[in-house]
Amino acid sequence: MPNRRGTYPGVFALANGLASSGRLTAADAAWLRRANDNANATYPNPTAATPDCYDRALNPGARSWFRDSAEHLFVLTDPYLELLDRYEVPWVELRTSSPGRIVHEDDVQVVAIPWAHVDHWLP
Repeated sequence: MPNRRGTYPGVFALANGLASSGRLTAADAAWLRRANDNANATYPNPTAATPDCYDRALNPGARSWFRDSAEHLFVLTDPYLELLDRYEVPWVELRTSSPGRIVHEDDVQVVAIPWAHVDHWLP
């Protein structure tokens, strides 16, 4: 389901949205905070290198994708998916070899504007 802005949030946004809804148990909220702190300390934030990569006007619909080579990040998401399942938050796994026009890339991820935004592909 799209969010109120019409976009499809990723697994971390879904988990953080669940937390901000106040529905998490104290134990799950504490786990999520620790997991997010660990991920933030361990992996690069795309906006640190490319501040406007998620800018809605410049890069509408930009989304982050893990690289296939970043298998450890897929493992990192498993507990997040278990959390979403526990609270019956639906999610879908998406994979692609062509995520769109890349506006940021690092060793573990890319941020890309999906191909659906045609106006950004015209010369």
